[in-house]
Amino acid sequence: MISEGENEQYLEGHISVRQEVRKGEKSNGTTSDYSSGAESVDNYFVEQLLIDTKAFHPADILANTIRTFSIDSPVFQMAEPSKPENFRTYRLVLTGGPCGGKTTGQERLATFFENAGWKVFTVPETATVLLGGGVKFAELSDTQSFTFQRDLLSTLIRIEEVFFNQASLVKDRNVLIICDRGAMDPSAYMPPEGWNKILDDLKLDPFELRENRYNQVVHMVTAADGAENYYTLANNAARSEGLRQALEQDRVTRNAWVGHPYVDVVDNSEVKKFDDKILKLISVVCDRVGLEYQDRLAKNSRKRKWLVREFEESRFPRYEEFDVTHDYLLADKPNIQVRIRTRCQNGRSTYTITTRQFIDPEPVETRMQITEREYQRYLTMKDTSRATLHKKRRCFNFGSQYFHMDVYVNPLPPACNGHPLIILETYTIKPPGSAEPELPSFLTVEREITSDPNFSMYELSKQTSNGFVHHNKTH
Repeated sequence: MISEGENEQYLEGHISVRQEVRKGEKSNGTTSDYSSGAESVDNYFVEQLLIDTKAFHPADILANTIRTFSIDSPVFQMAEPSKPENFRTYRLVLTGGPCGGKTTGQERLATFFENAGWKVFTVPETATVLLGGGVKFAELSDTQSFTFQRDLLSTLIRIEEVFFNQASLVKDRNVLIICDRGAMDPSAYMPPEGWNKILDDLKLDPFELRENRYNQVVHMVTAADGAENYYTLANNAARSEGLRQALEQDRVTRNAWVGHPYVDVVDNSEVKKFDDKILKLISVVCDRVGLEYQDRLAKNSRKRKWLVREFEESRFPRYEEFDVTHDYLLADKPNIQVRIRTRCQNGRSTYTITTRQFIDPEPVETRMQITEREYQRYLTMKDTSRATLHKKRRCFNFGSQYFHMDVYVNPLPPACNGHPLIILETYTIKPPGSAEPELPSFLTVEREITSDPNFSMYELSKQTSNGFVHHNKTH
């Protein structure tokens, strides 16, 4: 039974912090022979990325670690960097449908991270503040509605900046900023042309708002979807939705964030009480942040993958598509993999470096954003025995899940033998081998490949391969 009247469970115990660490998929940990004349990523770099108890700001980690590669190489000649900051700021958007548990979740999440030694800022929901002042949408003309939404977004950004600035002044601990909804949420309540006009008026870049402003987005699914008996209008004076309206608002709110690289959906499945849902929320944030909670939080979200035989383009829901490339770098340890990624849309790009270290029982994966200039530097250390992987990634919602579908494009990985390759993935609390989450009905799924090392990017990138990929098609 779900109830917001559950007593707060204090989650205490040993907790350690590491930089953007999450447990990843298992794959072969071997490293190919080095190419002549290329630099390699040394173990010190990995130790810096995986350093325990202290998480560096990404820019400072790069400044501190680039100098370890090869100072003699012209591309790495640079002044000795100053000592990096030992702490970081993590920006989280907590959004969702009506009566999804967002308010309670924010409080519990803040308490958990404060108990772990973090400084927590909670940014209030701008819409609730303004609507609580007497504004009623039903009474607004089109012009008034547009002006209100424009002012709401402008105010939201200004309020967030106050907290972002305060976080930058905290020097003695990690900082979590919990935004009660974010800058993309207002787009759910207006037509695209109105939203674009607001962005133009405020001189805002939608790519920056969605891609770079926040580290993670968590959507709390409305109780009207799967927990109808506990849906209530009582806990928020600004709420006026019925069950049907709540479901629709939940849908459009989720769609507002399609395309963000790190979206987690916390639904009402497999929870016997409201506290279970809150624990799901805390666990998905801890997984993304890299905060270890031992066995204090059950039902960890894990990545699962499926091989897709074909899909129906005409039935595909709204999605955001990105051009993605991956390159593996040379590493000097056989149990370490390092790769860099570009993620592009409409001429705009983001860059990421990922390190995977194989430590029993599962590998530990560390990610951080880098600049284009840093990306080009890392590219000089490319492992030439491995091919660059090219794919189009579609991000979309289906049911209660947020999916990525990767369509590999030319030049195809060597293992494909010229045949197309499509892989579907999502994060779910259901472990591999158990019942599958609801998969998109417009896809023909051949089989699950979560535990198949042949479909890891590390294996797919090998220049020499016997080939194993089946033919895929679209219709």
